[in-house]
Amino acid sequence: MSEKQKLRLAVLASGGGTNLQSIIDRCGQGLLDADICLVISNNPGAGALERATRTGIKTACINHREFDSREDFDQAVIATLQEAKIELVVLAGFMRIISAPFLRAFPQKIINIHPSLLPSFPGLHVQQKALDYGAKISGCTVHFVDDGVDTGPIIVQAVVPIHPDDSEESLAARILEQEHKIYPQAIQWIAEGRIKVVNRQVKIAGGEISAATLTNPSSPDE
Repeated sequence: MSEKQKLRLAVLASGGGTNLQSIIDRCGQGLLDADICLVISNNPGAGALERATRTGIKTACINHREFDSREDFDQAVIATLQEAKIELVVLAGFMRIISAPFLRAFPQKIINIHPSLLPSFPGLHVQQKALDYGAKISGCTVHFVDDGVDTGPIIVQAVVPIHPDDSEESLAARILEQEHKIYPQAIQWIAEGRIKVVNRQVKIAGGEISAATLTNPSSPDE
């Protein structure tokens, strides 16, 4: 990697932190021009905090239950991030809606990953929603966070087929494999300064679109 100063990341997570682990692994392999400077969780029992501690990453637990409002909680998180001089906030299973003051403090500096092909199936339990709807493909989306629910400008998406015998768990596992690939990639593009947003369209300098086409079910000549 280049000798330039690395992007200072904070990862916010409420659960086990498998996406956090994929970023930790990429950093450890020298494949990201970024350092995870801080991991914050609103859940004292989050596995993400344990993962960070094992790797020697600084952690902070800011329990939302100890605050009177979402805004008060967010102000505490903002202050912690600013003290650590964080340049990019990475949401990795962070089960809290981001408030307007948080967005103003880090404009277009907060990203999230969602286990569907947005704008389809925002919100929660999206794998089961895709199965119930009869969708033939699903996937995951890395996007900038805005004031809506999973509505921010899309950076990158990955597609997976939905199999006829899929359960919510099997589909989620297949999607998660792709999340672990595209989330670090999006961070690297940001670290390289290759991303800009124009009228909510994310432009990636040098970004190539895969030539592969997925048809599900496949036609007889494929």
